[in-house]
Amino acid sequence: MSDALSNDHDASDMSGGDDGQEDVMTPSELIGKLEEAWLNEKFSPELLENKSERVECVMEQLTHMEANLQRVRKGDMKASVHRMEIDRIRYVLSSYLRSRLKKIEKFFPHVLEKEKSRAEGDTSFLSPEEFAFAKEYLANTETYLKAVALKHMPPNLQTVDMLKAVPEPCLDSFVFLRVRARQENILVEPETDDQREYVVDLDEGSQHLMRYRTIAPLVSSGAVQLI
Repeated sequence: MSDALSNDHDASDMSGGDDGQEDVMTPSELIGKLEEAWLNEKFSPELLENKSERVECVMEQLTHMEANLQRVRKGDMKASVHRMEIDRIRYVLSSYLRSRLKKIEKFFPHVLEKEKSRAEGDTSFLSPEEFAFAKEYLANTETYLKAVALKHMPPNLQTVDMLKAVPEPCLDSFVFLRVRARQENILVEPETDDQREYVVDLDEGSQHLMRYRTIAPLVSSGAVQLI
């Protein structure tokens, strides 16, 4: 549907590369990539790598779709269908960004610590805007705690370690996933005194309920899709 609204927009100009590489995609492929990122972000317990370039491309595409919609004749049934498609894409985009902000608010000290400890050259987990928001949220939280509680406590209790005070994401929670590319010898449970290690093969197209920690690298690589 989004392709139909983009006849005046050269699809070859669209790149959704998140690793510095220019991946040329059609508008429908771009929206599909956004939906994949949205579902992964929505169902993963931790904050995933940001897809800011993909978001910017979708926002640009929406601008062109809106412009093309203005040229559709009033009363044309296509206009209503195209408007619903634009609203659907806006919903997915907004939901994706809201999911990320909620995780930043919930795990802000750990998110900032992870960002600070990443190696030089590694992809940032936060967009510049998200990083600024996380820092401001941390500063405001510390200011509020000092104003309403900490300043009234004994001197030895007037500091708080946010990394210890705020719970970390639970990577041992279970998630549903669909396998996009066959994976072999996935370690589901490590060997312990009570059990042998448990290794499985994941067939393409199969669906599973598994511990997130086990398949987190596969989510990042795109080998599995959270559902």
